[in-house]
Amino acid sequence: MTIRTAFTELVGVEHPVVQTGMGWVAGPRLVSGAAGAGALGILASATMTLDQLRAAVREVKARTPEGTPFGVNLRADAGDAVERAQLIIDEGVRVASFALAPSKELIGRLKDAGVVVIPSIGARRHAEKVAAWGADAVIVQGGEGGGHTGDVATTVLLPQVVDAVDIPVIAAGGFSDGRGLVAALSYGAAGIAMGTRFLLTSDSTVPDAVKAEYLKATVKDVTVTTAVDGLPHRMLRTELVDSLERAGRTRALVRAVRHAAGFRKLSGLSWSQMVRDGLAMKHGKDLSWSQVLLAANTPMLLKASMVEGRTDLGVMASGQVAGVIDDLPSCAELVSRVMAEAQQAIEALEALHSLRTLPPPG
Repeated sequence: MTIRTAFTELVGVEHPVVQTGMGWVAGPRLVSGAAGAGALGILASATMTLDQLRAAVREVKARTPEGTPFGVNLRADAGDAVERAQLIIDEGVRVASFALAPSKELIGRLKDAGVVVIPSIGARRHAEKVAAWGADAVIVQGGEGGGHTGDVATTVLLPQVVDAVDIPVIAAGGFSDGRGLVAALSYGAAGIAMGTRFLLTSDSTVPDAVKAEYLKATVKDVTVTTAVDGLPHRMLRTELVDSLERAGRTRALVRAVRHAAGFRKLSGLSWSQMVRDGLAMKHGKDLSWSQVLLAANTPMLLKASMVEGRTDLGVMASGQVAGVIDDLPSCAELVSRVMAEAQQAIEALEALHSLRTLPPPG
């Protein structure tokens, strides 16, 4: 089934489905799998150096038919955000997505080069702001979504944003199948974005031991904690999460400083760039310096699980939807299934409408 929306027309994808840019997860193999299936695949760049990002972009191009649209997720508050934006302009990437609101200037720079700009937001006022600055579309993540999240459910947040802006809105948080796609469309969304569902595919490079933890999780095994980086973070409940919540602030800060050093080496950032990023984070979210330091925990604890397979040493960001996922299809199988389920849901609604419009008996 083909469903054309303002989002599919804007980006040029076949289906109104987005694979989100998950750190350490959304690499070339997963992104090319999603893009090749007709969805919008998005590379996660925050954990890559500039050279690694360039290589990843070119690998996605090599793995997909010429002209296949895909995106790159950027950190708007990163010290080298402008350089990364220029890289995707130079490489002809179709979409730039952002976990935080990019500046009006950065949006303009990308749009002038023909790049579609799609920030992710968690509140109506944020959607209104980036729309006024020229964003082409927004991804709206409700509280069910994995990673850093808010406390407003998708079913409450989504219609607020749809009513507030006149650009395409992609719904995220709690989606895994075609019924969810149709539900989002009925709210006025132009598509859905899925993270955990794409993480749990055969195209995902996440180690099998980690995928097994997700597959055995129930809805109640997915929790929200501030122990990792001082911000609400949705993830699987594990013994490590319990221990982080029990740890004192001093131990947490010592761990954060050590992880900051490790992340600096992996990302290629200088200490001065990391300090600038910390200042931007502190100002943008009104955080204490303790919370800024704790933020260094996130990429390294995610790497331990998503790359190294250490479920005992790493955290596993997760949407609540992990509790209803029980298989590992390929990206192609997943997208095909979602669209088939969407067709069934639409046909069921059409049948219901037909019954309601039949003349009364007699």
